[in-house]
Amino acid sequence: MNLGDISALLRSRPAGHSLPQGFYNSAAAFEFDLAAIFGTSWLFVGFEAEIKRPGDYLSFLVGRWPVIVVHGRDGALRAFHNSCRHRGSILCKPGQGSAARIVCPYHSWTYGLDGRLLAASRMPADFEKSAHGLKPVHLERIAGALFLCLADTPPDISVMRRELTPLLAPHNLEHAKLAYQSTLIEYANWKLVMENGRECYHCASGHPELSNAFPVHASAYFDLPDNSAARFEQRMADIAMPVGPVGEAWWQAVRFPLNDGAVAMTTTGQFSVGKLMCAAGDGNIGSLRWAVEPNNFCHSTSEYTFAFSAIPVSPTETHVVSKWLVHEDAVEGVDYDLPTLTHLWTQTNLQDKEFAENNQLGVNSPGYSPGPYSPDAESLTLRFVDWYCDRAAAYIGHAV
Repeated sequence: MNLGDISALLRSRPAGHSLPQGFYNSAAAFEFDLAAIFGTSWLFVGFEAEIKRPGDYLSFLVGRWPVIVVHGRDGALRAFHNSCRHRGSILCKPGQGSAARIVCPYHSWTYGLDGRLLAASRMPADFEKSAHGLKPVHLERIAGALFLCLADTPPDISVMRRELTPLLAPHNLEHAKLAYQSTLIEYANWKLVMENGRECYHCASGHPELSNAFPVHASAYFDLPDNSAARFEQRMADIAMPVGPVGEAWWQAVRFPLNDGAVAMTTTGQFSVGKLMCAAGDGNIGSLRWAVEPNNFCHSTSEYTFAFSAIPVSPTETHVVSKWLVHEDAVEGVDYDLPTLTHLWTQTNLQDKEFAENNQLGVNSPGYSPGPYSPDAESLTLRFVDWYCDRAAAYIGHAV
């Protein structure tokens, strides 16, 4: 399947419908997604709280591409391709760590935290270390969240920085710590994982734990059926808490109220962390949902921030990486316990894994054809798929 085939497949999608089958299970479409979507977009990759000290680093894969984010001695955060300039070995295995220098495990080429090559033994006298530093990747910091882009010329991120910052700032991510991280393997295409994560059409019956606090019957973009939204917005205005919505085609953020009687996004609707991230309004501030295409959503409440990222691995395999952040001074076993903190989203993820995998099995059927989305219940899924199609068409247009 070449770009012409991809283009023809895009044009065959009826407006308002899911994608043609090939986009969900073909190797060619998967390769296209890596290049056209993940290779050109701003991607949420984590939080400053995960690399607070000089030498701290985050190592991860974007599809098959290894990347590292490093906290430098000068306080700057930098991202690099995690590939040695000698013979290409990965420098740091996926995960978190800390190191005074970055040393290749293969031949011990040694790099500074700023990416400069410091040592390369047994090279000729005319070898120029300055020409063999690590190759940089674009990195941006917004209110404690980290975003990177692998493209030579990344899309403009200034609007997101300007409009997301005031909504996210009250959650004090600069004073957070990573309480827990999990990786869930889902045997489904990454787009099916994200389509599921962009709608709550299935939530009332599929997520009983989430339904206790989350307004699962909201229409469109958190439009509530009564005047609870107006009451919530007035209460937030009284404590100078920004609500939104804000966004562009590739990201959006809005603060919304939880169900009546719920003050926290937990299975009980009550607080699970004794040390709040945001004490405004006695912590009763609903949830700030912020989401970035192609593969992320987060919920920031007064007590924690939950982050979800779908990492493509193959046409029918996706790794869902989830992170829970709490106040840096919150003590596990005193202010919170991990089973209670993580239960809601762990159960939701496991339920969504089954939905996505069932979806993949059905999409593989010769009887599958694109079906219509509900404008009321699946507006964000439709927004995601429309964004994907627009981005894919633009990539093809520039390539031909």
